[in-house]
Amino acid sequence: MIDEKGLIIVFTGDGKGKTTAALGIALRAMGRGNRTVFLQFMKGREKSGEQLLDKTGISLVEVRAIGAGFFKKGDDPAPHRKAAEEGWSIAEKELASGTADILVLDEISHAVNSGLLSAETVTRAIRNKRDGLHLILTGRNMPGDLIDIADMVTEMKEIRHPYHGGRSAVKGIDY
Repeated sequence: MIDEKGLIIVFTGDGKGKTTAALGIALRAMGRGNRTVFLQFMKGREKSGEQLLDKTGISLVEVRAIGAGFFKKGDDPAPHRKAAEEGWSIAEKELASGTADILVLDEISHAVNSGLLSAETVTRAIRNKRDGLHLILTGRNMPGDLIDIADMVTEMKEIRHPYHGGRSAVKGIDY
């Protein structure tokens, strides 16, 4: 990587495309021989197309679903908290001394906003990340503390979405 410090990039907002934008960066980086690690904090295993990449022989993009699925009001927080804490342990190792050129903390905003991880813990680790690591944070309603430390912030804004017309999610497009 050319940038010695590494960039912190945030994709947030109510529109579709946050994870997709991070995947686009991973694809572009793969073309340059760079390795990307995706840590998905709130997504269940083998639900999204990107989670199947390792099975297709793409070795420069590693996707790990480390969450217990999306955390909704009324859910028992214990399994979600445990999964988030275990996932955060993996993230801290990658931030400090891992082998990835790019680390994506997918849906990290949900883990923080749901109280599964503290914004202070996440922010402190990000501020101390190893040089040269590019970091991408995704999720709706990104906490201000995480936006404040970013070099680049993009907000996805929904203009129209087929969900509102009763259409269901499409494999390969939405997941």
